[in-house]
This record gives sequence, C-alpha cells and structure tokens, in this order.
Amino acid sequence: MFKLLRVDGNARAGVLHLAHSVVQTPVFMPVGTQACVKSLDANDLEMLGANIVLANTYHTYLRPGIEVLKTFGGVHSFSGFGGSFLSDSGGFQAFSLGGNVKKTEQGIWFSSHLDGSKHFFTPELALDIQYALNSDIMMVLDDLIALPATKDNVAKSVAVTTQWAKQSIAYHLHKQSKGEAQSNRLFGIVQGGIDKDLRAISAQELTALNFDGYALGGLAVGESAEEMYGTIAHTTPFLPESKPRYLMGVGTPENLIEAIDRGIDMFDCVMPSRNARNGTLFTHSGKINIKNSRYKFDHTPIDSACLCYTCSRYSRAYLHHLFRAQELTYYRLATLHNIGYYLTLMRAARIAIMQGVWQDFKRQFYSQRVSNEIPSNQ
Repeated sequence: MFKLLRVDGNARAGVLHLAHSVVQTPVFMPVGTQACVKSLDANDLEMLGANIVLANTYHTYLRPGIEVLKTFGGVHSFSGFGGSFLSDSGGFQAFSLGGNVKKTEQGIWFSSHLDGSKHFFTPELALDIQYALNSDIMMVLDDLIALPATKDNVAKSVAVTTQWAKQSIAYHLHKQSKGEAQSNRLFGIVQGGIDKDLRAISAQELTALNFDGYALGGLAVGESAEEMYGTIAHTTPFLPESKPRYLMGVGTPENLIEAIDRGIDMFDCVMPSRNARNGTLFTHSGKINIKNSRYKFDHTPIDSACLCYTCSRYSRAYLHHLFRAQELTYYRLATLHNIGYYLTLMRAARIAIMQGVWQDFKRQFYSQRVSNEIPSNQ
C-alpha cells in the first residue's frame, strides 16, 4: 500500500496506493465533515488536485446514517468524489460534541448533539460505520484524553486504546476472512499524551498488531507547540519506516512543516476551511484578515505567489466586499484558496524532499513569514 521513495533527514516522501486513488506524500487531507468539504463540491476538489479527503464517522453515522450510505455503496458514490476517503473513528466527536458522555472499557456512551438520542460506540460499530462509508483508510476507535492529565489517567487511556485496537484488528481480519473489506485499510492510533514513556509503550503495542498505517492522536489538545513537536520527534522512531504516519487534526502551516521535519506523512485539519469562512486567509508570507478595511481598495490577489482559481481571477477588494456583504460566494472562493494553499505547500515540500533540499526549503518557508523565527528541532 505504501512505498517510501526518499528520506531527507527525517522528512519523507512516499506514495500510497489506495482503492480509489494514488496519493503522494506528504499529503494534506481536506476535512469533509458531512461527506463534503464545506462550501465545495467534488468538482472543486478535483480542480484543486485533492485526491484524498477525510470523512467524519460520527457525523455521517447520525446523518444521513448507515443505511443510506449502504444503498449508495459508500461515500464516494454518495458525494460524487472519485478520489479516496480516510474516515476517523468518531470517538473524538462523540467525546467533544456529544452530551452526557460516558466512557467504559467496552466503548463510549453519548447523546447526539442533533436530537439528544443516546448511542454507544464500540470498536466494532466504529468499523461497521466505516465499512458503510467504504473508506479507503479507516481509523480504529481510540481513547482520547484531554491535556493536561495525570500520568495515571494517560496510562489508563493507553491501555484502553490498545485493547480497542486489538478488538478492531481482530474484527477487521474476521471480515476479510469472509471475503469482505478487501480494499479497506486500517490504521492504529498511538496515544500517550506528552509522556514519552507512555507514547513509546503505545507505539510498540500497536506496531505489534501490524496495522496498515499508524496515526498520532491526542495532540493539539492543550499542550504547547514545543511539547507537541517533542512528542512527535520521540514517537516516530518507534513506528515502522515502511508504513505511513498520520498526525491527526493538526494544524497550522508551521505545524505541518515541523511535523514533516520529524517524519510525518499525512495530515488533516479543519483550519484552512474554517479560517476561510471566518475571514482568515493563508499566504506564503503569513495570514491576512480579509475583513480588515485596509483591503477595501486592494487590487492585488490574496497571495501574489498563488496560482489558485481565486487568486487568478479575483482581488482582495472583491473578497473583502463579499465577506462584508455576507455573500455565499465568499465561502467558496476563500475555501478554494486556503485549501489550495495547503495542498500546494505539501506538493512543494514533497519536491524538496525528493530533490534532497528539504532544509533549504524549510529555511525559505520561514524566511518568507512575517515572523522569521525557526523553531529548533527537538
């Protein structure tokens, strides 16, 4: 499924062969919470060159539901997007959005944020939902813990995560033994907070189960950036070089560059689409707030170095006007640019790694930012 093509320092360039697309890494996956990236359609994603998108298990379970997804043969046909989908387990959303959440050793009880109905996610049900989605990559249910937390609580989270991972892979292998789930790849999720010993334990317990890939979960949940970077640098050496590595729910362009520098291949985050809707746009020199009155007469594109559809046709003044007027067109144009920026950044990072000039690329990235401080490796 995964072939590592080049390593420059700890930065990696590879290729993922999935059922619906071939994905070059490093890769950023736009987040399609409700089986769509907010304000964009499948054609927009194809125009951007996105060939893998994240689908949200919690949300699609509640609406439209498993039975609807099954009648369409999965989320690809349902959404009209021909590329690949990675689906999360739904555990984070059950924990953060659901009411009356109660975690047990068997799973997670929660009340729907839509109608208050009660539901129980088990490792097996989390996979059943993802089979209905027909996800190219599925994530196991894990026990996420918010930071800061005591070492004892983090250790309990690691133990539960390992147990659920064992149940998940056993269930998946059982499905495959019956000729099902042949094209659905399964990733384990390493937990452990920012405790290096527990991260090592979690990584070693999960790699022993031989998943198709491995994710780092439970980061960007309250710790500092330096703590996150240190945790990534400590954990990746425990993961097999031959398997893809995925950092879940992170983050800023700087976060992505620093994580690539520490051996991460895959990313997702709502930041580019959510920030676009709120007026924050990413450029090679930093962020701009398009609602600012300084852009009212600005004839320049969002980013002079950007070749996206929005930058090639529209000015900052026009985007400023659309945002102020609350025109729906603004959301599409801004989201196209922000996601386009992230995808372009990943393609440029890949080229630098393949050419063996990663550190030069990283220095140039920071030299163009409003802040020129390059975080030190940890």
